[in-house]
Amino acid sequence: MPLILDRATAGAFIGGGIALLAWRLGSLSTSGALAATLVGAAAVTAGWSWAALLILYFVSSTALSRFRAAEKEARTRSVIAKGGARDATQVAANGGIFAASALLAIAGSHELAPMMSFAGLGALAAAAADTWATEIGTLSGGTPRSLLTWRAVCPGTSGAVSVVGSMAMVAGAAFVAGAGILLRLDGSFAIVAVAGVAGALADSLLGATLQERRWCSTCERVTERRVHACGAHTVLCGGFAWLDNDLVNLLATIVGAAVASLLASL
Repeated sequence: MPLILDRATAGAFIGGGIALLAWRLGSLSTSGALAATLVGAAAVTAGWSWAALLILYFVSSTALSRFRAAEKEARTRSVIAKGGARDATQVAANGGIFAASALLAIAGSHELAPMMSFAGLGALAAAAADTWATEIGTLSGGTPRSLLTWRAVCPGTSGAVSVVGSMAMVAGAAFVAGAGILLRLDGSFAIVAVAGVAGALADSLLGATLQERRWCSTCERVTERRVHACGAHTVLCGGFAWLDNDLVNLLATIVGAAVASLLASL
């Protein structure tokens, strides 16, 4: 118990320091920095390998998000509901299941710990796969298509896929899976990579079918924004009003965690 308390304290300082830096760089909003501090503290409490994996995920995702950010914003500004600094909801959606799994890995029984390691790795692999697919796919220059109808859609549209984006999705999942092996966390490269891809595909499927879709009658375009870039208020034209992109991201990490745990138990 004293060791865990020491790690929790260290985690709060380390997580807070990294979050503060990200806030100053504009990658996190104030609420996002606070949420990132909690996620980081949970990872350090579980162990330095958990913390190192989270840092690798955060640094790689942030680097991809900032790479040619202005160009990506120009291509997706009229579609996505949120851009720029990540807020607390976005941080929790991508890292919440990972943080919970990390804490359960040390607080649960000896038999539960390996399963929670798989769950945490699967959740983070899904988050990385989705992030890499979005950030790299948006810049690919190819035509994204709806996973449901295969019709061409605007870059940034939830539920859209492209060849380059799909390759980036697999790479993101493999990145977390490989890092987990190098850091000697309980896990299998194949299981974690498959779970990450499954979570990202679930994200795309939910985005194409059940996620909130809105219509701007002024621009005659589908968007996720309640107030479009042109300033006009939009109306619901598909999906559920309560199912936004943040909730879809959370569900994707849950799928990643569940698939990894299920495959590990077979």
